[in-house]
Amino acid sequence: MDRLESMSILLEAVEAGSLSAAARRLGMPLATVSRKVSELEAHLKTRLFTRSARRLALTDAGSSYAIACKRILEDVNEAERAASGEYSAPKGDLIITAPIVFGRLHVLPVAMDFLNAYSDISIRIVQTDRVIDLLDDHVDLAVRIGELPDSSLVAAKVGSIRLVTCASPAYFAKRGAPRGPDELSAHECVTFDRLMSPDAWTFRIGKSNAPFAIRSRLVVDTAEAAIDAAIAGIGITRVLSYQIANAVQVGALAMTLQEFEPAPWPVSLVYTRQRLLPLKLRAFLDFAAPRLKARLLQDAL
Repeated sequence: MDRLESMSILLEAVEAGSLSAAARRLGMPLATVSRKVSELEAHLKTRLFTRSARRLALTDAGSSYAIACKRILEDVNEAERAASGEYSAPKGDLIITAPIVFGRLHVLPVAMDFLNAYSDISIRIVQTDRVIDLLDDHVDLAVRIGELPDSSLVAAKVGSIRLVTCASPAYFAKRGAPRGPDELSAHECVTFDRLMSPDAWTFRIGKSNAPFAIRSRLVVDTAEAAIDAAIAGIGITRVLSYQIANAVQVGALAMTLQEFEPAPWPVSLVYTRQRLLPLKLRAFLDFAAPRLKARLLQDAL
């Protein structure tokens, strides 16, 4: 019996909630997964799971063993990385995740410059607006926008962005610019629905935030579509400041209601806490952090 493999299967079953779900994740036959777990229980001479028709539940012994397995597998993984030279020179594969638009506008250019400077490192960028679990998805570094929940992750702030309200100069010339959020209900709006509600937008009034009713003439599911519609004069939209920096600079969009904007959102580089930080990750942090700070300052509106 390959005990490390069996431990990995056990942890996958715990995470997935059932042997069949673990089998699908691992691309293994269900019979193989069930046999591996049964062999592990026979080796330990104890039950690790209580099985029901719908879900697995760890026994007390299984819970303690799963915690130990996770620690053991992490130690083995770290030992292999050390043996491969990952801690002696910056080399290897680096997996980074970032929001889609921010990744394209800022992370990709910095990553390309980094590749030119470090020939022994390869990068995979996962661009998604979904929050990825760094451990489960084996991601080295995440670019996160917004306040971070308390966790065991390490975060390095590289700047901040704002939630801004804007429209084309032609729209404002025709309809006038709202003087306060309460006037938005009389305007035509374009809503990026992954960022906010199509019925109400929240603004800062004094020291607190309050919702204000709006009328969405158009609802879209990407920031690019909302920006294109606003530039075309369809209405007022609300997006993140870095997404419209170029459009504002060339005069395609103009901002309004700046004094009512919510507090800026931090932009952070986030990674897992480790006893030894791989040199490929340390090299990227040292290279990328000052460059991203400079880019965000340049984009400030």
